[in-house]
Amino acid sequence: MEEALLLALQLLGATIRVATPLVLAAFAGLYCERAGVVDIGLEGKMLAGAFFAAAVASATVNPWLGLLAGTAAGVALALVHGFACVTHNGNQVVSGMAINILVAGLAPTLAYAWFQQGGQTPLLPSAARLPTVDLPGMDALAGVPVLGPALQMVWRELIDGNNILIWVTLALVVTTQWVLYRSRFGLRLRAVGENPAAVDTAGLSVAKLRYQALLVTGALTGMAGAYLSTGHGAGFVRDMTAGKGYLALAALIFGKWRPGPTLFACLLFAFTDAVQVRLQGVALPVIGVIPVQFIQMLPYVLTVLLLAGFVGKAVAPKASGVPYIKER
Repeated sequence: MEEALLLALQLLGATIRVATPLVLAAFAGLYCERAGVVDIGLEGKMLAGAFFAAAVASATVNPWLGLLAGTAAGVALALVHGFACVTHNGNQVVSGMAINILVAGLAPTLAYAWFQQGGQTPLLPSAARLPTVDLPGMDALAGVPVLGPALQMVWRELIDGNNILIWVTLALVVTTQWVLYRSRFGLRLRAVGENPAAVDTAGLSVAKLRYQALLVTGALTGMAGAYLSTGHGAGFVRDMTAGKGYLALAALIFGKWRPGPTLFACLLFAFTDAVQVRLQGVALPVIGVIPVQFIQMLPYVLTVLLLAGFVGKAVAPKASGVPYIKER
C-alpha cells in the first residue's frame, strides 16, 4: 500500500514539474489569441528563453539575471511578431513559423559560437539555477494520528522542494482567471478578439491592446523556456523544448480558450509524459518491454486523439488570425 501511494505521488509530482512550462506557454497563447492574434511561435519563444536564460546564468552565475534574459528574449520575439502581424497586417501563421525556424537554427549557432560545446551551454552549477522553495511543516505532520506518515509523504513529494516558478505558475492560473473575467483589461482583451471594429468605435486602440497581449505572451513563454534550462534542467541543449510549444497550443484548443480547461489539458499531457518516462525499460505483463520510441510518442498520440475525437467543436475568438484594417 505504501509503495503504491509513493508511486502515485511521484507520478503526480512529475506531472506538476512537466506541466509547468506547458501551462506557462498555453496561458501565454491564451492572452494573445483572446486578443485576436494567432501565435504558433510559442515554441520558438520558449526555445529562445531557454537559451538566453542558460547563457546569461552560465556567464553570471545568477539565475535571476538568466530569468530576466529569457523573459526579455520572449518579449523581443513577441514584439517582432506584433510588428509583422499587428503593425503591417502580415500573415500570423507564417510569422509564427518563421520565428520557430529562426530560433531553432540561431540558438544552437550562438551556443556553439559563445561556448564551443557543440551547440549547447555548459552545465549550470546549483548557484546558477532557479531555487526551490522549502516549506516548513513536515515535522508538524508527524504528530497527526494514523495519517501522519502518509501526510508527510504527500508533503515531501508534492509540496516541499518545488521550484519557485511552479508557485509562480500556480499564481498565474488564479490571476489569469481574474484578469480575463473580472478586470477591465480582460474585458477589452476579449472584446478585441471578438469584434475589433466595435472596440475601435469605442475609442480604444486595437493595435495597443494586441501589443499588450503579445507582451504578456512573450514574457510567459520566455519564463517557460527559462524554467526548462535553469529550473527543471541545468543548461541549454539543442531543441530542448521538444514540441512543448505545439503541445501548449493543442492544450489551448482542447481547453477552448478558457483558463480552467486549458490547465486540465496541460496536466493531462504532462501526466502522459510522466508516465512514458516511468515506462521506459519496464517489462509489462504479457507485453514485455515496450520500445522506447513507441512510449515517447504517447503524449503526441494522445494530443491527436483528443483534438480529433473528444474536444468537440472548438470555436476560436471570431477575430483570431484576422488582421484589423481600420476603415477610413
